[in-house]
Amino acid sequence: MSERFARAFRDEGLTGLDGFHPVEVRRVRGKRRGPKSSAPPRFLFVTACFGRGALDLKRSRLRFPAPPSCPECLSVHLDTIHGFSLEPGSWQQEDIFRPRGLHGWLTVSERFARFVERHGFTNLRLTPSEEYIWEPLAPHPLPGTKHGSA
Repeated sequence: MSERFARAFRDEGLTGLDGFHPVEVRRVRGKRRGPKSSAPPRFLFVTACFGRGALDLKRSRLRFPAPPSCPECLSVHLDTIHGFSLEPGSWQQEDIFRPRGLHGWLTVSERFARFVERHGFTNLRLTPSEEYIWEPLAPHPLPGTKHGSA
């Protein structure tokens, strides 16, 4: 993440990221022809925590071949997601975290979403959990195809 993002994250007291280790930028490719910038920007390496917030299997719209066998990690092979919810009372107020049952997905708080908007950060896309759709085997349109066209 950028140094500007890290500074703002810390200044606002947000939670859920660990590390904040500097990384070495070895090369920067410019977008346009012209004079090269003198020094590359500074970036930091962080990891999102594994939160206590647990996927609510009854209220979420999920398709999976078999329910999870472990009630703690809720690890399950998912076929599709058409919105999800967390079990009431399981979330520990982290601002960014990996919920139990969706370890590969980052989930953020409304406070984090307001933080992103307030600071104008643009290199991420936030989707409300109830609107989130993941269908890895669904046919996808070719790049440049307009929605609804053949």
